[in-house]
Amino acid sequence: MLLNFYKNINETGTDEAGRGCLAGPVTAAAIILPESFKNSILTDSKLLSEKKRDLLEPLLKNESVCFGIAHIQHNVIDDINILNASILAMHHAIDSLSKTPDYIIVDGNRFKPYKNIPHSCIIKGDSKYLSIAAASVLAKTARDAFMLKLHEEYPMYNWKKNKGYPTKEHRAAIKKYGPTKYHRMSFKLLPDN
Repeated sequence: MLLNFYKNINETGTDEAGRGCLAGPVTAAAIILPESFKNSILTDSKLLSEKKRDLLEPLLKNESVCFGIAHIQHNVIDDINILNASILAMHHAIDSLSKTPDYIIVDGNRFKPYKNIPHSCIIKGDSKYLSIAAASVLAKTARDAFMLKLHEEYPMYNWKKNKGYPTKEHRAAIKKYGPTKYHRMSFKLLPDN
């Protein structure tokens, strides 16, 4: 059973998707849920099927107090590194909330202060707290939709299936066709042989 971190305050949960990918953006979401919000299937997006994530996405958007989603593109990731890009994506997602949160809860163990709003980093927070789990679902579904569009441009990498993660198939396509303009050149695209 997932919980609220605090009661009676505007708590936003934030999480990212796509940190370990070889191509495409890192995407973050931030969401404020009403205190009364309950959902029996909501959990860490990695533990949910694509079908369940797609069912949850409109429900979370409709029932939230507000939400924000932000993509940080591959070239920025290459410039500032994936950790800084992930935190920047979370900051941009919080920026786009229509309400200013009183408290921020972050999935993981790294974050940079956002304005003067207090925050807590929570390891495996997406499987403990409702708002982080909700943010994980929105980040994942938004990033997957983004990768589907890129797939149309470069179908040979099969991003509609692997979403840019380093699968054998994706790495074989990089070996055969070379990297695209969407690949993260600061990442190890191919293993050493």
